Amino acid sequence: MSAIENILVVNSGSSSLKFTLYRIDGERRLANGLVERIGSASANMVYRRGDEPKSERPVSAPDHAAALRLVCEALTDGRTGVLKSLDEVDAIGHRVLHGADLFRDATLMTPENLERVKTLVPFGPLHMPPNIGGIEACQKIFPGIPNVAVFDTAFHQTMPDCAARYAIPDEFRAKYGIRKYGFHGTSHHFVTLAAAEFLGKKPEETNLVTCHLGNGSSLAAIKNGKVFDTTMGLTPLAGVVMGTRSGDLDPAVVLELVRKGMSADEIDNLLNKKSGLLGVGGIGSGDMRDIVNAAQDGNASAALALDMWAHRIVQYIGGYFTLVGGADAIVFTGGIGENSAAARAKVLSRLGCLGVDFDEEANATRRGPCYLSRPGSKVAAIIVPTDEELMIARETYQVVTK
Repeated sequence: MSAIENILVVNSGSSSLKFTLYRIDGERRLANGLVERIGSASANMVYRRGDEPKSERPVSAPDHAAALRLVCEALTDGRTGVLKSLDEVDAIGHRVLHGADLFRDATLMTPENLERVKTLVPFGPLHMPPNIGGIEACQKIFPGIPNVAVFDTAFHQTMPDCAARYAIPDEFRAKYGIRKYGFHGTSHHFVTLAAAEFLGKKPEETNLVTCHLGNGSSLAAIKNGKVFDTTMGLTPLAGVVMGTRSGDLDPAVVLELVRKGMSADEIDNLLNKKSGLLGVGGIGSGDMRDIVNAAQDGNASAALALDMWAHRIVQYIGGYFTLVGGADAIVFTGGIGENSAAARAKVLSRLGCLGVDFDEEANATRRGPCYLSRPGSKVAAIIVPTDEELMIARETYQVVTK
């Protein structure tokens, strides 16, 4: 048994704190859950031990530090806990939104490195402060236990300049860090390794187009096991149509809205929170389940939103397939990618020209990991369930055992 046994994974969001505790030997999940609506009178905690049914209860969680204390109490509770004491936690891994050019890999949070992370708050003013707050809270509650930051941008750092650079003068990259970084990197990393294993190939010999499709969505072109390009950019707003985000649009749209009198904050809110499936669908929801149901009931706006969503994804799949020199598989993951057969079918039915022999029955009935293409298909289409928390635990273990 390794000296590092139990790894706690923390994902601290703007109003929530998700956690998973792993026994790293065997990659066994001991407990997981979340504290949500932190800072409100309706704060709530969900807790699950192993594979037992989850429990849920209202809690008092005025801030993230209080939420973390609730997590610690649950993990060490004499009836439902999985630890005798907090001393059994050997390392803590944190999901952190942005590493920019400073952090290309998962990194131990020494005082110096944490100060460097704090300089990146302007890259993610909504997500970075709670990410940092989660690290600082853990350092206080678990003194002496190593904390590791696993960055959403890190896996994408293998992109060549031709993919990562924007066609603007280089002074803006050098001075302000304006370039493509990409996000969902932890998910794309996990899925790349899992897809290669599923296909019976070595990661370094595998070419993929990975499609992380959820409320936030991104695709990645994986060439020889590494990212060659990805759809999100400086921020998670770029790329495909998402639940409430616009995805790609003409930059002059922003200029035109400025000329119409909108402020930067108003435009930010419009493109990030009021656009995408929500903005086009016209049904008051950006949830793919609601969009599909409305489209099937004959709602023309919802049907258009679904077609726009699929159109952009197919466009990127085709481009990325070419960039990697032909993919071994098109991989679907994320909440929509794993669970919405109707949405997947909108994409899969258009990939025949790439060599995907789409199996409609498999798409409608199978759960991942599985094939969505028929045996003998020139290019495979597969579902690979993602597990970002497990990937964070793995990377944390690698950092602290170096």
